[in-house]
Amino acid sequence: MNIREIAQRAGVSTATVSNVINGKLAKVSDETREKIEEIIRETGYKPSVMARSLVKKESRLIGLVVPYLGKDEDFFANPYNAHIIAALERYIRGNDYYLMLRCVGDPREIVPLLSSWNVDGAFFLGIYKDEVPEIKSQIDIPIVFLDTYAPGEEIVNIGIEDYRGGYLSARYLIGKGHEKIALVTPDISSEGVIKERYRGFSDACREAGVAFKKGNIYYTESTYQSGVLVGQDIAFGGGDYTAIACMSDIVAFGVVEGLKQCGLRVPYDMSVIGFDNLPDCEFMSPKLTSIAQDFEWKARKASKYLFKMIADKSTLVADERQPIRVIERQSVKNLYE
Repeated sequence: MNIREIAQRAGVSTATVSNVINGKLAKVSDETREKIEEIIRETGYKPSVMARSLVKKESRLIGLVVPYLGKDEDFFANPYNAHIIAALERYIRGNDYYLMLRCVGDPREIVPLLSSWNVDGAFFLGIYKDEVPEIKSQIDIPIVFLDTYAPGEEIVNIGIEDYRGGYLSARYLIGKGHEKIALVTPDISSEGVIKERYRGFSDACREAGVAFKKGNIYYTESTYQSGVLVGQDIAFGGGDYTAIACMSDIVAFGVVEGLKQCGLRVPYDMSVIGFDNLPDCEFMSPKLTSIAQDFEWKARKASKYLFKMIADKSTLVADERQPIRVIERQSVKNLYE
């Protein structure tokens, strides 16, 4: 069954059938529409998605770009990616669109691909600010960035209060009596999420009169195994720390394991705080205290902006950041007790 056969059975033109299928009903009477829809139901006709996209000039596809991954890296190795992608997919699906996921080393290499895919819009996760202008200038579709710092650029970005998160991490540990604190973090040389968290952390230490210097920083990749190695390094490093602050939960999980392998117990011998509040924090032993962000909030806000721009064929500018808080569990010892 095709459009021509439906038109013959209904006694109308193929253009009229096409108008009904594509929701263009201004020139179609109710009686004709009902007749065509009845034939479609009886025959089980399914219009070609590709053909409809060509007629309506839309693909019903939303691109989702996960950057800075090597060709051999698995983006699901970091639970953060899994949770934010899952949350975004639910909203994409709920708006009757389809997700097209792409992991790249350099986000700029996705530009020609997005054009060839004919996507209706795209999400970009965690882009460095110097790459935003090039992406924005070369892609003529609605775009929403997540966890991106690009001051001066007219974009929509949805993120969290990263500075506040780093600040809360330090203040929480200091409030529990910890003054010898190690910070485990990815590279902080580039402007963005990690640098903001570091700024908040170091400012909180300075305000509280707690000594914090470069020797207290342990740099690592955001992977579980890297966290294990750092945990071992801290255990054998002789830094006399009482607490460790990690800039992601996945690294904190590894740090706890590395300490355990070296005979240190959390929180009795060493306290550890994470960042992100992944659901996995509840499955740890001890359960991990963490700086909490809400993945559902980020996905809902990002989707709201993207689909509004698609529907209105408009451009928006916004920078919304979610307030965050500490979720206290079992991995930090109160030295005052």
